[in-house]
This record gives sequence, structure tokens and C-alpha cells, in this order.
Amino acid sequence: MEQIRHDQLNETIYYEKMENGLDVYVLPKHGFSKSYATFTTKYGSIDNHFQVPGKDPVKVPDGIAHFLEHKMFEQEDGDVFNEFANNGASANAFTSFERTAYLFSSTGHVVENLTILLNFVQAPYFTEENVEKEKGIIGQEIKMYDDNADWRVYFGLIENMYHNHPVKIDIAGTIDSISQITKDTLYTCYETFYHPSNMLLFVVGAVKPEEIFRLVRENQGQKEYGLQPEIERFFEEEPAEVANPVSIREMSVAMPKVMFGFKEKKAGLQGKNLLQQELTTQLVLDILLGPSSDLYQKLYEQGLINDTFGTDYSCEAQYAFSVIGGDTPNPEELVKQVTEGLEKAKQTGISQKDFELSKKKKIGAFLRSLNSIEFIANSFTKYKFNGTDLFEIVPTLENITVEQVNERLKDHFQMEQRSVSTIKPV
Repeated sequence: MEQIRHDQLNETIYYEKMENGLDVYVLPKHGFSKSYATFTTKYGSIDNHFQVPGKDPVKVPDGIAHFLEHKMFEQEDGDVFNEFANNGASANAFTSFERTAYLFSSTGHVVENLTILLNFVQAPYFTEENVEKEKGIIGQEIKMYDDNADWRVYFGLIENMYHNHPVKIDIAGTIDSISQITKDTLYTCYETFYHPSNMLLFVVGAVKPEEIFRLVRENQGQKEYGLQPEIERFFEEEPAEVANPVSIREMSVAMPKVMFGFKEKKAGLQGKNLLQQELTTQLVLDILLGPSSDLYQKLYEQGLINDTFGTDYSCEAQYAFSVIGGDTPNPEELVKQVTEGLEKAKQTGISQKDFELSKKKKIGAFLRSLNSIEFIANSFTKYKFNGTDLFEIVPTLENITVEQVNERLKDHFQMEQRSVSTIKPV
């Protein structure tokens, strides 16, 4: 058991790699009554074409990672949710573009709940019958998201940006793609991506590291796993430019919605470089479009934006893009004014004063977020899978300069990389 000390944040993380390759991290939080655990595989919706050395390449239907997540909770002897509830725990799971996570939170019975978590995720139970049944359930979920204007305007933007990359495909897939899923394809994906060497267990809260590691060692020691070679993932070449600069869709909405943003020309960053790009871009967005910015106040006073307006930056090794927008009575005017504001900022530059204020605000917000074990648990694995560390955020922020922020402003917010997705009332 290794201790990783973060003196600046007064946090100590305990780490051990199990013999089967599973990475286990434990963060005790004294004074907390709740504990939270995530068991995550580096497998998301974009992983639809892959190969394990020694085997043939595999191309699977879109939406299968999400489908697999749903099926994992159904066991031969009943529903796992009931087991967690009987031990006073709340359980859940989610699938993103990059990973699938299974989790629980509880104020007691951590050992029992952690055992349930490890055992059900490592014991799949798929039959042709329960797979066919699930297609109907997920089909309804897909239709629900098809009718959700906020989801459609967001995914419309990603679809506009990308030509070939599977990030443009809805995480749940389509009615047609999930109809092609079988028990055998589920087992193929499970056996490839749910090997312990491709997974990470993180436990945070009112826990004792020694007790957690002892439990995990014993639990994993009872299960047989052969060596798993590194998985190769295949992605088609993605052009730098956006696929479609503008899209407009009509739906039953009271007010138009618009999402626009900028696609990164290059992908492939990892570790500290990826983290710095993420944080630098977030600083630019906050300084120029955050609630305390002059442009935000101007847009708000004009009635062009309301409390739904916001910004985001999605940054992974395979892709990255910014998102700006919300509900607005005049999408074209909002896009025009924000774009003009960004272009003006390129000319004048971001001031040292605005930069320092935003950086202090971001560091403060991050430190406050460390009081949330949910935030820590759901963020920790994301950064680890990208070759960096959640607890490197503050030192990285402290080292960013105003010159780097201004350089990032010019590099990322380029008109030829912009795309706009709009939904207007029918």
C-alpha cells in the first residue's frame, strides 16, 4: 500500500495495484459520515472498434457500452439495487463517451456494499431473453432523449463538429443500432473492457484504507483472471475543420435554444499537457463569458440570455471542443455578439487583473468542491484515465500565466472552427 501525500491540500491518498492489474485508490475523509465508491472501466460509447492482440478486430453496434451498463444490474438471482438498498446504500451507474462507472454511497455497511459492487460488476449475466427485453427499455430511453430539446441542441453541435469520430454518435445509440446487439456481442465487450487491468476502484469518505485494501485483496484473489494484453482502439482519421458550420432544427419549445462552440484542430494530448489545456480554456471562458464578465452583463441586460446561459469545455485525449449557449429569443444575435466579443478580446488581450481574479475564483471553487465526496469520486477517475491527477488542478492553475491564457484565446477560438446548433419553435 503506497501513500501519496498532497501537502498543499492536506490530503493523503492510498494506492495499491492488485495482482490482476486492478488499480485501487482510497481517500479517507475524516469528519465525514458518508462514503462513496466508484468502480470504473475505461470503456465508453466511442469504443466501438477495437482489437485485443492475438484476436481479430471487432466492430460493434453503437450504444453497446450503455446497453452493457444497463444489463450489469440484472443478476440471475435478482436485482442488485435491492441488495444495496438492504444495506442502506444508494447505487447508480453512468456511461460517458470515455468510461462506464458503477457507484454507491452510504453512511454505513461500507464493507458489505463494496463487496456487492465488486461482485456484481465482475459477474455478468446475459441471456438472449433479457437482452431482447432490454432493447425495448433502452429504445424508450432513446425516444425520450430524441424529444429532449436540450439534449438535441447539444448533440446537434457535436454532430456538426465531427465528420467521423464516434463522439458524434449518441451515447445510447439508435433504435436500429441497439437492435443488432446480442448476448454474444455483450460478452465480447465485457471480456475485453471489464478486465481488472482496464478498471479503477476509488473509495472516499469515512473509511479505513487498511480495511478496504484487505477486503479488495481477498475479493479479487478469489477470482481468476488471465493476463490481458493492451487493448487497441481504432478511430477513423478526423479532419481538422468542422463537418457542418450551422444546423437548425424545429421542435416544440417555448423559446429558441442555441449551442455553439469551437472544435480543436488537433487531438492527442495526455497528462499534464491535457490538464493545462483544459484549465487554460476554462479560464478564458470564465473571464470573457462568466457571470461577472462585461459581455455577460451586456447580453443579460439586452434580454439575449437568461440563467440557462453557460459555457463548457470537453477535453479528452481523442477530441476536445468548447460549448457556449442556452435559451435565447434571438439565437443569431447572441452568436453574433459573443463572436464579436471574442474577436475583440483577441485584439485587446485579457488583462492581468481579470486573469488573476478568475484564477483565484477558480482555485477557490475547486477547494470548496473538495468538501463533496461525490465530486471527488466522479472526477478522480476521469483525470487518472487521462494520465493526470485531480489533485494537480491547483498547482497547475497556479502556474498558468496571462500570456498562456491570451495565447489560448487566439489558438482555440477561430472562426473556421466554429459551429452553431439551433432549435427553434415549430
